[in-house]
Amino acid sequence: MSSQPSQPSKYSVRRRPLLALGAAALLVPVAACGGSADGGASGGGDQRLRAVMAFPPAQAMSPYGDDAVTLSRLSVVEGLTRIDAEGAAKPALATKWQRDGAKGWEFTLRDARFQDGDAVDAEAVVRSLAAAQDASPKPRVLSEVKLTAEAAGKRTVRITTDEADPLLPQRLANPSLAILSQAAYAKGEGEKGGKVNPAGHATGPYTLTEVNGAVSAKLDRNDTYWGRKAKAPGVDVKFVADGTARANALRTGTADIAEYVPVAQTSLLDEKQIHEVPTARTNTLYLNTENGVFADPAVRAAARSAIDSKALVDGVYEGRADTARGLLGPGVPWAADARKEPEGRAKAASKAEVAKTKEIVLATYTNRPELPEVASAVQQQLQARGFTVKQYVRDYAQMEADALAGKYDAFIQARNTLLDTADPVSYLGSDFTCEGSFNIAQLCDKGVDEAVAKAAGADGQDARHTAEMAAEAKILGADAAVPLVHERFVQGFDSGKVDGVALDPMERRLITADTRLR
Repeated sequence: MSSQPSQPSKYSVRRRPLLALGAAALLVPVAACGGSADGGASGGGDQRLRAVMAFPPAQAMSPYGDDAVTLSRLSVVEGLTRIDAEGAAKPALATKWQRDGAKGWEFTLRDARFQDGDAVDAEAVVRSLAAAQDASPKPRVLSEVKLTAEAAGKRTVRITTDEADPLLPQRLANPSLAILSQAAYAKGEGEKGGKVNPAGHATGPYTLTEVNGAVSAKLDRNDTYWGRKAKAPGVDVKFVADGTARANALRTGTADIAEYVPVAQTSLLDEKQIHEVPTARTNTLYLNTENGVFADPAVRAAARSAIDSKALVDGVYEGRADTARGLLGPGVPWAADARKEPEGRAKAASKAEVAKTKEIVLATYTNRPELPEVASAVQQQLQARGFTVKQYVRDYAQMEADALAGKYDAFIQARNTLLDTADPVSYLGSDFTCEGSFNIAQLCDKGVDEAVAKAAGADGQDARHTAEMAAEAKILGADAAVPLVHERFVQGFDSGKVDGVALDPMERRLITADTRLR
């Protein structure tokens, strides 16, 4: 079954198929072998880093899917821009940019080289952006806009969009729009949607030198990097979907850095190994507004009124999460002051009315270790309100297509609301508009579509934020989605032994040029 929804969409589907690896696979130590001389780096010695990452490659490290985030978190790929802690675009491979008409922008490139020695020039940028535009499936960050790049000089690129796009500089920081050398593209396919291989052909401080399927990868320092050289000679990576196994690797000293340590494992670790990160990720209960019990707004309102967010924070997350405030939580700091009350909520059905409804299927996935426990707690809360609830829990890869097709009555999903452009308008469009291809709630509401479109077209940060919160109010008013908790991620590393790990609320950075063993 295709993972695409049945209706055509301008918003592409988020994919994160995962492979479940057992703990035994992790407990074989990765050798902390010596590396090369530090190539101009200050400090770091010859000690390679050992990291366990949560998400195995799903698409052979293609930058056009969710593997792009892994490449970014390992400092392999770069785009024309990068995003700072406030969500603003800053220089990366481009040193500056300016508007060039209503739909155009001009970018000036820095003097840099790819890891294979080729120069980063306008032709390379044009080729890379064309490849991303023509990729199949198309990167989600391009679902709202079509861009065209052309060389306006050896180090000048002009980029135009089909509609005015005030977020283009932020959009170009997305890892799926990484700039790669010509050798990255399969011979004869190039920029026409063919295969692309970033190994050895990107520009970041680390070069991807080896990938062993969904099991492991090897990175070596890029000694020709245009910026500050990596302080560690390399990184040996294990991909381990099992959160307990990742925590055990950190606890037993077979890993230096463990990505996404489950909350349940934090009590087994030393406090200096636990580093909480406020994130833009909200765990949300999506209700099927098109078919079944929750097609009735009054029944959706009853489900929303049954949810006790604080009980989930205290009971499941042991206090390491924030109670739900809306679709956008503390990881989106401006949202609290701009938030509006939900509009048009239906009166909740009574417990007696709810008790007459059919059994509902509440689904979630195993790949984020807290979610099955969240589902059990939500099941109890709904049952207390009169619902008859059946749980369905599987690996995410086995569920996405059915969730998008509306096969479940309710689905619990953890969503990063800023992942694409560091601005939530993409998330609001993909998850809640009639043509949104990640529309698990099957919501199609004219008022919501108009509100999201207004936010997407707003020029200026303040105007866009105001419009986005108006859209949130309409979505919450429809009770299509019930925010459960705002996550805080736990990244694992011993602060007494490891320096320079990035604690990034937007989840794009983890191991950087500054990361090293003391």
